[in-house]
This record gives sequence, structure tokens and C-alpha cells, in this order.
Amino acid sequence: MRILHVIASLDPRHGGPVSGLQGLAGVWRDMGHEVEIACLDPVDAPWLASQRLPVVAHGGPGLRLTGRHLRPPFARYGYTTRLAKWLRTHRSRFDVVVVHGLWNYTSIGSWRGLHTGQTPYFLFTHGMLDPWFRRAQPLKGFLKALYWRLLERRVVRDARLVFFTAEEERRLAGISFQPYVAREQVVGYGTSVPDFDVPNQTAAFYQVAPDLRERKFILCLGRIHPKKGLDILIRAFARDAQPRSDIDLVIAGPDSTGIVDKLASLSDALGVAARVHFLPMLTGDAKWGAYHAADFFALASHQENFGVVIAEALAAGKPVLTTTKVAIWREIEAAGAGVIVEDSADSVEQGLLALYSQKPGERRTMEAAARRLYEERYDFCRVAADLIDVFAAASEQALGAGRYDRRSSIA
Repeated sequence: MRILHVIASLDPRHGGPVSGLQGLAGVWRDMGHEVEIACLDPVDAPWLASQRLPVVAHGGPGLRLTGRHLRPPFARYGYTTRLAKWLRTHRSRFDVVVVHGLWNYTSIGSWRGLHTGQTPYFLFTHGMLDPWFRRAQPLKGFLKALYWRLLERRVVRDARLVFFTAEEERRLAGISFQPYVAREQVVGYGTSVPDFDVPNQTAAFYQVAPDLRERKFILCLGRIHPKKGLDILIRAFARDAQPRSDIDLVIAGPDSTGIVDKLASLSDALGVAARVHFLPMLTGDAKWGAYHAADFFALASHQENFGVVIAEALAAGKPVLTTTKVAIWREIEAAGAGVIVEDSADSVEQGLLALYSQKPGERRTMEAAARRLYEERYDFCRVAADLIDVFAAASEQALGAGRYDRRSSIA
């Protein structure tokens, strides 16, 4: 197949959607499919130079979708006339277009460039229809509701299929905005992992964090954002810090909203500043070394449609502590691959206690279950092949025209 991905930015600091796109694209390329990427990044964005696939960047001069500096809303939205024009010109070259995300010009630009043609597009919402965002940011939620009625609902309505990575994500998407009309499908998702070289990868991590060489630690890795529940994770950790002086907490990732200083102050106020380590974004061997060296992985999110970092931790055979606000929590619980809690400090504390108190045999059983869950559900080699089958089946169906009934199916 000839497959085009469309995404706002390929900046790795954006986390899961970028990692997922690159994982899928890499596997599809290795399977013999032709894969290209269109994005709204500036043509001189530094992260584009390392891309292994053909990329067409449509961002204009001065457009910046990332970084901590103040950005005008227009630039953040990423509007450009070039995307839709390019898609109308080139859409016939592709069998399938995969659109990633909502609430920026990627979605509307893709709709404008594709909805009148014969090339089907498939939409990954990446959790962006979760009602948590409306509760957490009421004003922004109100503006999104207006924008939904004016434009965004058309992107969802006219997609050949709207992909969700867990049944919980699909269920929540339908209650956020009205009217909601979509052809839904829950599909596999996950991550790709390199060949593990535990000694060398662990050594690469300790080069970044030498103070942790003799320490046990809990790892939380990923974009640093208020929705990640890092404050409650720190509070829960601090309650057990005195009787458990042999374990630290490592928080590693890009500070996308400038909250690290507040989290560091919270750690200091709770008396655990020396044992809470804030590291920059980890990549390559250093990232995988962090997973190998950690005792277990913790993600106390208030909202998460999937959590690529969870799939990575499972691949490394690490038990996972996460909340019922992470869409794949039922799968983790059913597999016995971790401990599931509510997104509160009290509940996270109980989860930490449960993992701390495991006997060696119980820990080995959970580690084996973690790796098995990754192999069965979240290995991109399997997921990518299944998605090709989904594309082929959906493309063979006669869709008709006009408005469609909302329906769902699970792959």
C-alpha cells in the first residue's frame, strides 16, 4: 500500500502520537509498503533532519508548534493554505491517509484536502475527545464545543473509520461533544522496541544519571504535564519516603508546560527533594536503560487514551502502576501486569505499598505477565499488520453518501 500520515508536528517532545506514527511507519516500510509523512512543522525544524521517511513540511516562516516561549494562538493552531492544496494535488498517489489528532489545522486541512476525493482517510483521535479536558479547562472546552459544531465534527463524521486504542477511549469520545457521528473501530496500538542490550543500555542511562547507580527507583517517564498526576505521585511517594529510605523517584521527560519548578518545590516542602530526580527527555539507549534499571513504572495520569510509555515499560518486563483514567487499565489489570489505582494521592500510596510488599516470586510473575501483555497486544509488528487488514477491508466497503449512523466494532 501507499500510505500517508498527516500530523501537526514530528517534534519528539510531543510524546505518544509522534512515537506511535514513527513506530507504525517504520514497520510498514519494513513490510514493503510505501510510507510518507505530511506535517505542519517549519521546513527548518531540527527534528526533521533525522527522519528516515519522506516528509513534506507545510509550516510557514516563524511557525512554531513547540517550545516554552509564548506563541500566538494562530501559530499554535498551525493554519496554512498549503496543506489542503498539497493533499488535493497528491491524494491520488496514496491508497490510505492516516490523520493524527484534532484541534489544530491538521484535521481541518486534511478534511478540506481529502473529503471530495476517492482516497479514504482514517483518523486517530489520540484521546483528544476525552471529556476530562472539558472539565479541567472549562473555558477552552466551551470554545472547543463551538469549534466542534462549526468544523471539527465534519472531520470525525467523514473519516472512513475513527480509530480508538481502547474500548474505554471509544466510550468516552461519544459523550464529549454533540452532535457526534462516527464510524468507530477499536484497534491495536503500542510501540516498537529495539533489540535489548541490558548492560550497555543501563550503562547509557547511568551516564545521564550517575547518582542513581546505587539506588533503587520508581520510574515515571514521558511528557511533563498537569494531566500526568505528577503532584499526586510525589505526595504518595513522600508518605512512604521515611520508612523506605532505599528507593527514589525518577521523573524524566520534556517540561511542556513549565511545571518542573513547582513539582521540585513540592518535593522540597514534603522533605523528599533529595530523592526525587528530574531528568530531561531520555532517548535511545538511555531511555531503555532507565526502564531496565527501574524497579517498576508509575503513571498517575488524570487522563490518558493509551500511554505509549506504558507499552514500553511492559516490553521491558516492568510492572506498571497506573490509574483508572488510563484507557488500557482494564487490560493491564486482567493480565496481572500491574496495579490499578484511582487518580488520588491516597490511592496511589496504596498502590505503591502493594508493589513494595511483593515477594520475589510475586514480582517475577508480574514481570513475566507484563512482557507477555506487550507481546500479545502492544507489539507494533503485530499491530501494524492488523491495521493493514483493517485498511483493506474498510476500503472495499461501499460507504454511500450523506450522514452516517454511529456504530462501533472492535478489532
